[in-house]
Amino acid sequence: MSARPPRSGAGADRWAVPAGGAASFTWEYGGGREQLLALYQRGKDRQWDAMRRIEWDQEVDPADPLGTPDEVLPLHGTSYWQRLTTADRCELRTHYAAWQFSQFLHGEQGAMICSSRIVQSAPDLDAKFYAATQTMDEARHVEIFSRFLSEKLAMDYPINDSLRVLLDNTLTDSRWDMPYLGMQVLIEGLALAAFGLLRDTTSKPLPRQLLAYVMQDEARHVAFGRMALRDYYRQLSSTELADREEFVIEGCHLMRNRLRGTEVLENFGVPAAAAARIIEESSYLRLFRRTLFSRIMPCVKDIGLWSPEVQDTFADLCDGDPQSSTLDRLMRQDEEVAERLDAERFAAEERARAQEVTEMVSLGQES
Repeated sequence: MSARPPRSGAGADRWAVPAGGAASFTWEYGGGREQLLALYQRGKDRQWDAMRRIEWDQEVDPADPLGTPDEVLPLHGTSYWQRLTTADRCELRTHYAAWQFSQFLHGEQGAMICSSRIVQSAPDLDAKFYAATQTMDEARHVEIFSRFLSEKLAMDYPINDSLRVLLDNTLTDSRWDMPYLGMQVLIEGLALAAFGLLRDTTSKPLPRQLLAYVMQDEARHVAFGRMALRDYYRQLSSTELADREEFVIEGCHLMRNRLRGTEVLENFGVPAAAAARIIEESSYLRLFRRTLFSRIMPCVKDIGLWSPEVQDTFADLCDGDPQSSTLDRLMRQDEEVAERLDAERFAAEERARAQEVTEMVSLGQES
């Protein structure tokens, strides 16, 4: 069985979205919220260069780019899996990695555009300050995922339709808080959870490294959305809150569809209906979805969008078992993982330099 290449439609290289909203200026240059200004300082302190911090010379096996077990592939255990040759299964792993990282890439470009939109439309200067640092973060993430796809996998997939719809809904809404809600809470929150699951399951050093470093930035971004929206939503009427809760419900269902990856199965000759059924019946993907939505649930609750309808949505998305995560603890862990990777890398470099000095001294003594 030979896979078809990823499909692209007409005009796939460009997508113009008529973004809503107005630019907001403020003449209140002094002061600001202490927590947001502290986050802005942290955003400045934690800027880094993807060219230097990531070890791009690490090899990636195109036949097994992520080193995850066969069981994470939805086709595993089905009759379609039995028909695949060893070469087909290797190609399937490449396609799945390309599909996952392509959706990461498209989401990060969306985040870059949305954070620049927040700079434009947020009414407060402290929020504009932080969103400016996030725009730079997101540009770096686009650079990272694009390079990984082009140099290590030589393959990419077009944007998933559900992600496209959510980005369109987020950017065309004229209310200033909607880029926060659509991007910082939903898209970024789910991306952060997906990055974490993949970071903790891959056995390959390069994808683990770049995911860990991206997650170190993303933890700040989700915190930004929580801070900015929590205060604002306390001022809204029940009607205004209900409208935003409806947006959350629709967005969560779109994100659930984004996680399916049926287009990969279709590229391996699986009919669309069968691909959808296989995805729904995959025990790994059910666990995957449950874990992802459990991670963003406390953020939605924290900002005050926690009506019975929203609670029912999360219960459904988590298969009736909505185990809420401790978000602050998880974000501290994300920071620590990246810091440990840096410490291990620098320790290895120090050992290599020490060994080189020892060898040079030995050579001098022998001569």
